[in-house]
Amino acid sequence: MWYFAWILGILLACSLGIINSLWLEQVETNELEDKQENEE
Repeated sequence: MWYFAWILGILLACSLGIINSLWLEQVETNELEDKQENEE
């Protein structure tokens, strides 16, 4: 049954990596939009 825990760990690590990259992209987009709003 060790393989079950191993697969869950791999899936968790992959999902955290995907969520982190999506979050980082959203933060950068928000900062860019804020700068454009301040220039207007």
